[in-house]
Amino acid sequence: MNSEHNARLTALRAALAAHGLDGFIIPRADEHLGEYVPPCAERLAFISGFTGSAGLAAVLAGRAAVWSDGRYTLQLAQETDPELWERLHLTQDRPEDWLVRHAAGLRIGYDPWLISAEALARCTGCVMVPVAHNPIDAIWADRPALPMAPAVVHEARFAGENSAAKRALLAAELRAAGQDAAILCDPASLAWLFNIRGADVEFTPVALGYALLFADGTASLFMEAAKLPDETRAHLGPDVALAERGALAGALRALAGKNVRYDPAAMPVWFASQLAQAGASIAHGPDPVSLPRAMKNAVEQAGARAAHLRDGVAMVNFLAWLAATPGQSEISAAEYLRAERAGQMYFKGESFPAISGAGEHGAIIHYRVTPETNRTIGANEVYLIDSGAQYLDGTTDITRTLWTGPDAPPAKLREHVTRVLAGHIALAMAVFPQGVAGAHLDAFARAALWQVGLDYDHGTGHGVGAYLSVHEGPAGISRVAKPVPLQAGMILSDEPGFYAPGEYGIRLENLLLVQAAEFADATRKFLRFEVLTLAPFDRTLIDPAWLSSAALAWLNDYHARVWAELSPFLAPESRTWLRAATAPIRS
Repeated sequence: MNSEHNARLTALRAALAAHGLDGFIIPRADEHLGEYVPPCAERLAFISGFTGSAGLAAVLAGRAAVWSDGRYTLQLAQETDPELWERLHLTQDRPEDWLVRHAAGLRIGYDPWLISAEALARCTGCVMVPVAHNPIDAIWADRPALPMAPAVVHEARFAGENSAAKRALLAAELRAAGQDAAILCDPASLAWLFNIRGADVEFTPVALGYALLFADGTASLFMEAAKLPDETRAHLGPDVALAERGALAGALRALAGKNVRYDPAAMPVWFASQLAQAGASIAHGPDPVSLPRAMKNAVEQAGARAAHLRDGVAMVNFLAWLAATPGQSEISAAEYLRAERAGQMYFKGESFPAISGAGEHGAIIHYRVTPETNRTIGANEVYLIDSGAQYLDGTTDITRTLWTGPDAPPAKLREHVTRVLAGHIALAMAVFPQGVAGAHLDAFARAALWQVGLDYDHGTGHGVGAYLSVHEGPAGISRVAKPVPLQAGMILSDEPGFYAPGEYGIRLENLLLVQAAEFADATRKFLRFEVLTLAPFDRTLIDPAWLSSAALAWLNDYHARVWAELSPFLAPESRTWLRAATAPIRS
């Protein structure tokens, strides 16, 4: 692998020199700046070997660096060659600072489709040069083709609202802001706005394309004709004009003199340059779809509950099977869980590759098992399983940390797990005034760990879509999350953790639905969380001495609910296991 990636770096440097460039920036992104990308957009993995979902590389003539965040620290070290790459943390040694140190005055190329205007503006001290054709594509001989899966109709019985009503709502927002049109780059925004789904990106049911939404409620959808079957065309109706993606530049030129919304933080800088050349006025603002998409309507909320009930049945069947059949491997366990989910109504696939990590593999926060790394889940060790599913009526994401036995787990491990659980419960129990953002709640999940000098290097929670992306903005629960106030209808994860490199990983995750909190004497509106996920936590890893009486009561109430809601749908073996797994825990 060293020689292969060395040859690729050499070829890239030769291509850069031929075009008068001193370096090149390689984000881990596609032309929609999405986290989950098709194989043809995995340029960072091609050039460096790093396969994580967040990262960036910079290649100069004499040195190269690759960055990722805390979720991928260990993976970055394992997948890249230290003789070729400096491996750096995105927030602790920022790429823009590295460029100031090592590329001052140099001509650094970038692909304007793969970087946002805000990210580009942070690259100071060097001369940033846009390229018409990405040089990595020129050296990637077997680069996969652009995916061409069809865009299919997402039925109103799952979406809860038709596309025309959604467009009318957002058009009114544009008119109120004095804007003539808005650019939509996120395929999830297209999926929500037009009530369509696709299969262009593995695990995320989207169809790749772009759109312009106009202030009169009409829209233009830019997507290859081959991706739009007759049923979908009829569903979109006469108020949605259809064009190939190649017509996008001309459509932007036609906006000359118009006021157009563009998000400089989340959209390719290519759009900003095209609008500027056309003479359009650029109104900086977020994707108008992102917030209403996150605030699930009543039908989507009901679908989420139904999906989590079925997912809970699959999860309990899996947990009961795993407890009864020791000696499984990381792969066989993940495959069994997928098969259990596949037997549930409306199942369409996993929502991300299952993180099935035994022992030391669990400490790799986003570990992805392969045939080469696969190992047996041994006795008396920690096993972490983070997985989820896509159902037509909802998206799930759950993590449980298990002790394999047969011996009792060490006391220190039980303390660590229980402190993580205490943080998980503290966040789930939070009641907060409207206007509070996820960043304000992050410490709830960390406090029990902080008390003994421990922490985890990832966010506490991310938004989750309605049969869409398992990672959905604009809200999140993290110290670095944007200050987007949480609002009723949002679904977010609650997943604190702790990781001992080389030993084990701990993460406990449920999905939470934001709901109104009713108080008789309230002077303002308050919010709370409804727990959607239904599966027990491993009792053998819980030491009630580290839980408050309120937290222990929450846990016992939650387990009682899991039993009551899931037991009617379980076979006798799984029901017997669940009865024991949800028995009350005494202090």
